[in-house]
Amino acid sequence: MTTGSDDQSAGKRSLGVGMCTALVIGNMIGSGFFIAPAALAPYGTVAIIGWGVMALAAVCLGLVFARLARIAPVTGGPYAFTRLGFGRFAGFLVAWGYWVSIWASLPAMAAGLVGYLGILIPALKGQLAINLAIGLGAIWLVALINIRGVREAGIFQAVTVYTKLVPFIAISLFGLFWVDWDTFAVLNPSDRPILGALAATAPLTMFAFLGVESATVPAGDVKNPERTIPIATVLGTLISSTIYILGTTVVMGVIPREVLMTSSAPFADAAAVMWGGWASTVIALAAVISSLGALNGWTLMLSQVPMAAAQQGAMPALFARTSAHGVPVQGILLSVSLSSILLLVDASGSQAMAVFYNLIVNLSTDAAMIPYVFCALVEGVLWVKRDPLSKILNIKPYILLGSVAFIFSLGTIYGAGPEAGMYSLILLMLATPVWLLICRVPEADDPSPPEE
Repeated sequence: MTTGSDDQSAGKRSLGVGMCTALVIGNMIGSGFFIAPAALAPYGTVAIIGWGVMALAAVCLGLVFARLARIAPVTGGPYAFTRLGFGRFAGFLVAWGYWVSIWASLPAMAAGLVGYLGILIPALKGQLAINLAIGLGAIWLVALINIRGVREAGIFQAVTVYTKLVPFIAISLFGLFWVDWDTFAVLNPSDRPILGALAATAPLTMFAFLGVESATVPAGDVKNPERTIPIATVLGTLISSTIYILGTTVVMGVIPREVLMTSSAPFADAAAVMWGGWASTVIALAAVISSLGALNGWTLMLSQVPMAAAQQGAMPALFARTSAHGVPVQGILLSVSLSSILLLVDASGSQAMAVFYNLIVNLSTDAAMIPYVFCALVEGVLWVKRDPLSKILNIKPYILLGSVAFIFSLGTIYGAGPEAGMYSLILLMLATPVWLLICRVPEADDPSPPEE
């Protein structure tokens, strides 16, 4: 059976179920979730409904990716799956969109880290230059960790994820006893129609679910990928979904909506109301650790997808050049440089943090939906083409899952709004001249799917 990574011996594979699950949870439960209650506060109870609906979509996406990991357990995740179903050009667009979505989201993660660090060190509040330096320092710190190697990045991810889970599970469960349930009596306090309000919550909630495919990306470094990746994907998605819904319910039920809308550290503020200052400190510390973990996990994704595409001539060769540790150093340096520029652009402007955060969230989520839309259709394409894999893997019953994932992905693009759509379209169109340069490169052989 060919897995597409025969060049790596089993002994060199360093990521097991624990590390892969940590990668999924760490990429999903990051700073996006910790700031989300403040961004969702204007929508009240509709936001909780939005979490539930998006959790359903995320589970469907998780199952889609788990299935695809059996078909093509190779490095590259969404890129490799799309190339299998739609060909080289579509694979290139997905790799490009995925790459853009990640480097565009790193500044939002860094902003979340800085916001919670201000709870630990109050003197940092209002210190723009120092906060900017801390955000940039965090981005480059995790870049250096990833440059060391995949194994080092995986260990760092596991440590940060399992360290942060305890306090956030505690606030999500025990905090329910402090919730004022009358807060949720008004279904939709916003000035939008209920369907419009629900659509508006989609990119904010889906941003927190980005990463459901994380375990599929470094498949070349995963032990027994056919078994490990599906388990890690589904387990990580279910754990994250539960914490999202319960945690947001607690925060919204403890902090008045008007106050929550202006909070830069909603979970820490909720912990202070329930248990006092010491709890706020613990939550803020866990959020800082978690934000570092999310930056680390997404930087790992940032290196692996473009590298896999570049090795097959579907991304610029810069991303395929690896160090002695098998890491695409030049690709990482270019990507985090773009993230740093985006963070500097915000610092030089007059936008409030919440406005900047929402714009970046919508932009990165919109760009990330491009890979999700393609991957949701891969199994359907194989079935329509009467590909031999469609019979071997009994694809037909799973087309419904892909259909649900496809619909929710399109709904999220709609909810992101016209501004984010315009910017993501521009970034996607910038890929066209890049394709003209690399399409002349001879196409590498596609990895053979597993034979069963």
